[in-house]
Amino acid sequence: MLLKFFLTCNKIGAFTLGGGYAMIPIMEQEFVDKNHWMERQEFMDIMVVAQTTPGIFSIDMASHIGYKMKGVWGGIVGAIGIALPSIIMILLIAMFFHTFKDNIYVAKFFRGARPAVVALIAAPCFKMAKTANINRYNCWIPIVCCLLIAAMGVSPIWIIIAAGISGFLYGKYKRKRNNIKD
Repeated sequence: MLLKFFLTCNKIGAFTLGGGYAMIPIMEQEFVDKNHWMERQEFMDIMVVAQTTPGIFSIDMASHIGYKMKGVWGGIVGAIGIALPSIIMILLIAMFFHTFKDNIYVAKFFRGARPAVVALIAAPCFKMAKTANINRYNCWIPIVCCLLIAAMGVSPIWIIIAAGISGFLYGKYKRKRNNIKD
């Protein structure tokens, strides 16, 4: 089981361009749909936890998922499995960077890959919206949060804290209101 998890993380780490957020759809496909190691809601919960913990997002995701599956060893295996391909590629690039840094074909490749990476990051947002039950009544919340971060420079940390406190207070309000009706 740990070997299969390691190889799956290794495959994700080796064949995903664009960083941790671009890995989300592939991770979801591998961990939820293909291998059935967790439910979609569990995956989303782990993703939220990984976003709020310090460190590299993809490593946080893999280590949290591994920990959920097989404890501490699962977490270690997941972190190493997802990071190892990047470490190897960075070492190879560092060794040979001076020979291809001005290559026009390499520049064209990255110019073409950038829009695809944006799509890889955007696609899980729509899936997450469905899982998080975003609807016409609450769709303003992610829109306002995005505008606060992008347009006004508000730190995502403050957005997370405000959202957590707001959710807690709203939950208390709903519970109190339901108790009054009963």
